[in-house]
Amino acid sequence: MSATSWCRDCARPVPDGVAACPKCRSARLFHHPEASSHFIAHLDCDAFFASVEKRDNPELKAKPLLIGGKGPRAVVATACYLARAYGARSAMPMGKAKRLCPRAVIVSPNIKKYAYEGQKIREMMRELTPMVEPLSIDEAFMDLSGTERLHHAPPIQILMELQNKIEIERGLGVSIGLSHNKFLAKIASDLDKPRGFSVIGKAETMEFLAPKAPTFVYGVGPAFGQRLKRDGLLTLAQIRELPEMEMARRYGESGQRLHRLASGNDQRKVNPVSIRKSISSETTFNKDINDLAQLEKVLWRMCEKTSTLAKNKQLAGHTLTLKLKTSSHQILTRSITKQQPVQLTDTLFRELGSKLARAVDGQRFRLLGAGLSTLVPVEKDFREPVTDLLEPTRERRAKAERAMDAAREKFGPDAIIKGRGLRD
Repeated sequence: MSATSWCRDCARPVPDGVAACPKCRSARLFHHPEASSHFIAHLDCDAFFASVEKRDNPELKAKPLLIGGKGPRAVVATACYLARAYGARSAMPMGKAKRLCPRAVIVSPNIKKYAYEGQKIREMMRELTPMVEPLSIDEAFMDLSGTERLHHAPPIQILMELQNKIEIERGLGVSIGLSHNKFLAKIASDLDKPRGFSVIGKAETMEFLAPKAPTFVYGVGPAFGQRLKRDGLLTLAQIRELPEMEMARRYGESGQRLHRLASGNDQRKVNPVSIRKSISSETTFNKDINDLAQLEKVLWRMCEKTSTLAKNKQLAGHTLTLKLKTSSHQILTRSITKQQPVQLTDTLFRELGSKLARAVDGQRFRLLGAGLSTLVPVEKDFREPVTDLLEPTRERRAKAERAMDAAREKFGPDAIIKGRGLRD
């Protein structure tokens, strides 16, 4: 008979009903009747940016920590758990977070360092299975089907060993969720943070989901949630009482997806994608150019091409790079690293346009390029987080760009061309 209890500290099976692990005497025991029956896992680093900074600077360990900018437009990229106890949260204006937690220390993000740590953790995951699907810089799915014979242990045991190994070797805490599909594994990883380990079994799925609000499901935003509420659909149990085709008729593809997830039905497979290091587009001019307006028009086209590549591959980048080659063949690069990943043409152009304006000083250029690096995978409907609180039109421009993308997908790449792309 397979074990249902495990020691969180030494990752060994323990007899049910005991108060401490017979091997290491730890009282951190985990019990679940379906613990050995599931193979889909989601690993999520705990307060990742803040945890890396606390690891590297012991003086920060016992202090509330906010990762983000320090200017009037800054927002919180990550709040450590001490800061969260005061109400500080990621994506919150930094000024508000500081008012809630006056003792908090603010540290500027170091995305390259975080990307390095994320890569090291993914390498440790791939030692267990090639079926690793990164979701972002600090989280990924794993499919451990068929690995029990290889590792001589069930997935729950090798996952607990991985969790402990990451903490010992990288000095970072992670939380892991284990279930029978991706949707539930991701939910499970968030149930017991930090340093959590949770299982959602098949037998309990319907009961677990029943009282949850529709907005509990990833992808159901406030507007959709309010619409469902107005229609009297307050829980996932009420949603699954309707026929799936009725949800599709009322709310389209989003309604059909929600109905399936409300029943714990998620057929998506773990997709072990290989992340590219960079995405870029560049062009060489027939004649050297020194006019800023002409160079800006070319920059827009290169940003648009790079953005399209990123969207098609469901990637976004933290580092934005402008590349220039002078008439004397000297290569100039100007980069900026953002605490939130970027994908939109509009964002690329605005950030790199300011770099271009400073670089044009009478020189003539023969080549111009725009690129994204420090890439992370994103969902198809990814929306860049708002990071500039003093730019109220940014969200409107982002929605307009997404609408143009949808039109191009339906009617062809030349269906809509933004005015900037038509200027001489």
